[in-house]
Amino acid sequence: MTTITANLVDVHQNKIYPAEITAGNGIIVSIKPTHDSRLTTHDFILPGFIDAHVHIESSMLVPSEFARLAVVHGTVATVSDPHEIANVCGMDGVEFMIKNGKTVPFKFHFGAPSCVPATVFETAGAALDSIAVRKLLESDDIYYLSEMMNFPGVLNEEEEVMKKIAAAHHLLKPVDGHAPGLRGDDAKKYISAGITTDHECFTSEEALDKLQNGMKIIIREGSAAKNFEVLIDLLHEYPNQMMFCSDDKHPDSLVEGHINKLCARAVAKGIDLFKVLQAACVNPVHHYKMKVGLLCEGDPADFIVVKDLKTFEVSQTYIDGELVAGNGKSFITSEKSKTINNFSCNKKNIRDFEVKAMTDHEKPKSNWFWSEGENKLRTVAIEALDGQLITNRASFKPVLEKGKIVSDAQQDVLKIVVVNRYKDAPVAKAFIKNFGLKTGAIASSVAHDSHNIVAVGLDDANLCEAVNMVIEHKGGVSFVSDDTQMIVPLPVGGLMSNEDGYRVAEEYALIDKAVKYAGSTLSAPFMTLSFMALLVIPHLKLSDMGLFDADKFEFVH
Repeated sequence: MTTITANLVDVHQNKIYPAEITAGNGIIVSIKPTHDSRLTTHDFILPGFIDAHVHIESSMLVPSEFARLAVVHGTVATVSDPHEIANVCGMDGVEFMIKNGKTVPFKFHFGAPSCVPATVFETAGAALDSIAVRKLLESDDIYYLSEMMNFPGVLNEEEEVMKKIAAAHHLLKPVDGHAPGLRGDDAKKYISAGITTDHECFTSEEALDKLQNGMKIIIREGSAAKNFEVLIDLLHEYPNQMMFCSDDKHPDSLVEGHINKLCARAVAKGIDLFKVLQAACVNPVHHYKMKVGLLCEGDPADFIVVKDLKTFEVSQTYIDGELVAGNGKSFITSEKSKTINNFSCNKKNIRDFEVKAMTDHEKPKSNWFWSEGENKLRTVAIEALDGQLITNRASFKPVLEKGKIVSDAQQDVLKIVVVNRYKDAPVAKAFIKNFGLKTGAIASSVAHDSHNIVAVGLDDANLCEAVNMVIEHKGGVSFVSDDTQMIVPLPVGGLMSNEDGYRVAEEYALIDKAVKYAGSTLSAPFMTLSFMALLVIPHLKLSDMGLFDADKFEFVH
């Protein structure tokens, strides 16, 4: 038996009072009010925090290592979409995540990826049709249908899309949404298909529209996409329809904090404490029918002790009555996992990255770079936005060297490439603004959603070397300049490390620092890079097949 005396934050009655809580055999045996006057200013016990939508793979850690870091911040469970590893390794990837997650005392609730591949406009490593998705949904280890990114398929009632949704409904499992920018009648039709959540709202007006039509909105604050500030005020009026999530969170950021940080920020903004905890602890449990306790007698003994209700600094984390973290230290042991991967391309050469300019006598092959004489040459560029997954379309006057279009640091226009990692194929090339690099190149095999290799750089030689380092290690994030070569290997699917999570976080922090020292102005350059191939987010992206207009859902010809 474990007995704790602290101020109980009763999220069911919206009350705080001193109480003695006893747990045994993994459940809460009793909760008894006390009259201990010493417990008026510190030590509060409350339900554990839940990340309501996260891709564990984006932490660059296998589930067991993610859990090891997350419990320090009071996170006891996640709603986890294994979409990333599924795009690389298919059903085997999903099974890997489930099995690895079961090796630690943490409550992962995995979903069945709904969009593998996400689109037909890129090369993925696997495909899950409606039969495979239904098979996953029939498993007790799968709690929901993961984010339905193919919202055009929902609106057009495509057969395969609707079969996946129907399977989830038949098995009484919720369907997650993903519909950035969708409003009005289209949003209503999307929601009426039985899709219950969205974590992609980037304006309060969009979120309000969806809330008023019965959808639950998940406030996202990850390493790249940050929507907390524009959405948090909606929690005043819609506490029962909102949750918190990180979606994609890099390891160095996870070391610093998790959902506890969002609670602190929300309370600091004047949001009622119990509304904050409703979103952070309660709503996900009810919506996803999670096997997580909420501080009632007979519940699983999942709870945390925090030092105060302003900073939410966590003193202790309990899962099924087991103390898994205390005073900043995780008690989950680190064990190296096996690897699983799908990587089948050869190294590239510098010529593969060249972009030739058109001459007056050549017919342009694409309207994203064209010429009426070199003085009139214009090129379309992707414009990256810090803190957002969406991009803009920009144009610029390119710099020519020996008949080739090259990067131009003065305009902050760099070359971006996507290299097919599943087979040898021509390198897709375009240009991008706002990365800020003044030297070198960065590359990553984390490139949503198909996870080919994406790279940005100032010159072809460094681009080639950065890409080849990733190929050599069969996955990783790399930085190369004239005097530097760095890589964080990611041998598990080219997405995750199987090493100690804290060490991976340190290595990632070092390479992130080096990239920023090289001039990048982005808050999370590798995370932003990973979304530049994400075709289901507007407006302009690059796949391994070419430049893509995500509004028209077609290639830029």
